[in-house]
Amino acid sequence: MEIKLFKKPKSVTIIEGFPGVGLIGTISTEFLLDHLKCEMIGKIWLDDIPPMIAIHEGKVVEPLGIFYNKKYNIVVIHGIAAISGHEWKIANAIVQVAKDLQAKEIISLEGVGSNMPSEDSRIFYYCSTDTAKKKFEKIGSKLLEEGIIMGVTGAMMIRSEKIPTTAIFAETQSNLPDSKAAAKVIEALDAYLGLKVNYKPLLEQAEKFEEKLKTLMDKSEDALKSKDQKSLSYVG
Repeated sequence: MEIKLFKKPKSVTIIEGFPGVGLIGTISTEFLLDHLKCEMIGKIWLDDIPPMIAIHEGKVVEPLGIFYNKKYNIVVIHGIAAISGHEWKIANAIVQVAKDLQAKEIISLEGVGSNMPSEDSRIFYYCSTDTAKKKFEKIGSKLLEEGIIMGVTGAMMIRSEKIPTTAIFAETQSNLPDSKAAAKVIEALDAYLGLKVNYKPLLEQAEKFEEKLKTLMDKSEDALKSKDQKSLSYVG
């Protein structure tokens, strides 16, 4: 594992998001990068993750990128790579970046699975300081009192040691990308940090995604029916 930092702003707030349930962390941090003026200040290298990149607006999106917003003194660590099996290494990398930048706080954005049908995702939080807890109580979020946290967020919450750590969780019922739940996370994060980020575009994206997903499912169902009919015709 290798960490490269081209710039080292100090006393930052780190926000991290990686692929997980509903892709909440990845969607939320990508949304922040699109809606805040951020510059890339570093990257995390892991030789044994899949050699995959994304292209967005004609530019390469780093699998594990580190970005900085000067206005709010925020560092966003954004992951799009498949990281299964490397959670501890990435958690260690986040903590190392936090130490190098003398971070005031690490905030994780994550999804938690739910079996209870609901129109709106509930938001929960975890925090290691009373100051953060009081802020969340004011904005009406619920403390996560019982639960199992896996992935990078779970590993990071153990590894972060003396660095103040906060996590914002959105309920999601699907492993498919859940932009609606991600919008709830952005809304809570905005209330917590005062970023003045409008989360409504995420809801618009969610509607478009659902339409696309419905069309895809309909086409898949039609294809399966057609395949079954051909199979029956062949057998008969």
